[in-house]
Amino acid sequence: MSHEDFPTDDPAVVTCGLPYANGDLHVGHLRTYVGGDVYARALERLGQQTAFVSGSDMHGTPVAVNAEQEGVSPEDFALEWHERYAETFPKFNVDFDNYGHTHDETNTELTRDLVRELDKRGHVYEKEIMVAYDPVDDQYLPDRYVEGTCPYCGAHARGDECDEGCQRHLEPGEIEDPVSTITGNPAEYRKRTHKFFAVSEFADYLSDFLDRLEGTSNARNQPREWIEQGLQDWCITRDMDWGIDYPDAEGEETDLVLYVWVDAPIEYVSSTKQYTDRAGADVFDWEAAWRDDADHDGGQIVHVIGRDIIQHHTIFWPAMLHATDHVEPRAVMASGFVTLGGKGFSTSRDRAVWADEYLEEGFHPDLLRYYLATNGGFQQDVDFSWERFRERVNTELVGTIGNFLYRSLLFAHRNYDGAPEGVETASEEVTTAIDEAVADVTDAVNDYSVRDLGDAVTDLARFGNEYIQRNEPWALVDDDPDAAAQVIYDCVQIAKAIAVLFEPIAPDTCERLWNQLGEDGSVHDVTVGAATESPAGAFEEPGELFEKIPEERVEELNEKLEERVAEATDEDTADADEDADTADDGTADESGESAASDLEPLAEERIGFEEFEDLDLRVGRIVSAEGIEGADKLVRLEVDLGIETRQIVAGIKQLHDLESLPGTRVIVLANLERAELFGVESNGMVLAAGEGADLLTTHGDAAPGTQVK
Repeated sequence: MSHEDFPTDDPAVVTCGLPYANGDLHVGHLRTYVGGDVYARALERLGQQTAFVSGSDMHGTPVAVNAEQEGVSPEDFALEWHERYAETFPKFNVDFDNYGHTHDETNTELTRDLVRELDKRGHVYEKEIMVAYDPVDDQYLPDRYVEGTCPYCGAHARGDECDEGCQRHLEPGEIEDPVSTITGNPAEYRKRTHKFFAVSEFADYLSDFLDRLEGTSNARNQPREWIEQGLQDWCITRDMDWGIDYPDAEGEETDLVLYVWVDAPIEYVSSTKQYTDRAGADVFDWEAAWRDDADHDGGQIVHVIGRDIIQHHTIFWPAMLHATDHVEPRAVMASGFVTLGGKGFSTSRDRAVWADEYLEEGFHPDLLRYYLATNGGFQQDVDFSWERFRERVNTELVGTIGNFLYRSLLFAHRNYDGAPEGVETASEEVTTAIDEAVADVTDAVNDYSVRDLGDAVTDLARFGNEYIQRNEPWALVDDDPDAAAQVIYDCVQIAKAIAVLFEPIAPDTCERLWNQLGEDGSVHDVTVGAATESPAGAFEEPGELFEKIPEERVEELNEKLEERVAEATDEDTADADEDADTADDGTADESGESAASDLEPLAEERIGFEEFEDLDLRVGRIVSAEGIEGADKLVRLEVDLGIETRQIVAGIKQLHDLESLPGTRVIVLANLERAELFGVESNGMVLAAGEGADLLTTHGDAAPGTQVK
């Protein structure tokens, strides 16, 4: 693997975190998969050989529990969901080169081979540990069958993760005050022999790896704290029947199964191998991409995940790869969560926009792809609301991109039957604008920013609208026909460039645009070089590519959502917070969806209005943001408060893309006493909501220094 700018001569693999085969997909899940698809397509536009792979995560306790509740086998239960996912992703133009699952033969064999290699090289050992046991039900309890108190932060936690507090991975036996989730009985700890992967041996390697790792900053910053605190060896077996049996060094199976997080990331390799098996090594060689040994230099591995599974992809997984002569990931892109109208998704209360529901409402998938890809930085939390969705579609897709394409191509068709003949090439001004857009797209890929990729195209369309309006070809047709022809040729060239550069975000729409332009072949098969190639020439009358969403449509959609939520809440209020789905138990699932809504109770003690008036709350504008050296969470902000610029220290380093913060409006408690944090003076406090540090801002453009009342 190299760290040269894309495109490189090495094969690239883009993966998405495996969806857990346990429930329906909604727009919260789709953010990661759309983001991965956009990025993989953009790499291909640059000419990078790329495989885009994923698969369904079939194993683990929730699958076994839900299968038992439905009276079917875990395999049948998980396979049904796997098949639904495989049908759903293409409907949103998420085009995996291979989509497998963790229980298939390829992944089972590769997992066993890799674990045997870890064992053979001395990285696995046996150890007696304390495992939760239900004395009433007379059974050992895998981690997801246990709840209790996190030993590190004191929050309520699952047996394998402090999902409501510090989000730290927990080993069997660590959780305090354990309770069986099956029976509700208090659990006790008993000794059991399990297998451990010696992750602690790789602390120095992992520290260096994080220095090299590209992608989003949260994927680098978050795991450093765990390394600094001291890595604990990782229990890689569990007491349950559903999963891949642990193979010993001689290939014999044991009565333990592998922890789901061992076989889940190996599916990335397995899915790539299946792609090679189907397409041929001349199309894509999986070993050239994944192996790092005497015969292979390794490829470019990019993982696109939800931020709740950063630890697995930046600690456990690279250690496994390094220990078995596989290439380490080049980049990890960890997305923020998605909320709905400012609130968490709740599957038990049916408070979600489901993937199938979105399509049934008649909306094109490219509209949602654009919204999810460009609505905020990838690592930031984003909010989905039908109002904002309508606004982005009507303003940017219809008003900017669609407006330019339709008006310019319609004029070209009616006056020239397409791109005007006799014009040899686009003008220097337009060629420069397209070259700049191509450069912006290339930079976006190398900066791992799907938002910047979309912005590059919107900016080009905005330039196109300004260009045609400024040159007024309709006024030149009679007086200066050569000048008019040049302007329209330029506009057709811009339209062709948009079709090429916007394809990663709006693939179906850009294919229709490509056909409207009369171009040969498919836009999916061209690279960015096609953006400046001469237009094909004649084409038929174009149609409008985007339609406005009326305001009353949003009202209708909101009413439907409110009715569904009310109905679901009335039907099952008592059980609403006990949904077995991973989206409503205070957790964030493997696709990066937001946890639902366990909120702190409102304070009983009230304060007087005079006390509130003592708080000097001001609108501020972030001027600069930089991490404080040696501090995992702290950032030094320069904030313009209108009257003066303040230095403020905030604990948001792991939760925000620092490069995107300048220009952001925030709310500042200006009369807070000065404090010194990590040797840096802080003169005020920036206000944020929740564990995700959702920065409080203003709806309009209130000037810095404006008082909040």
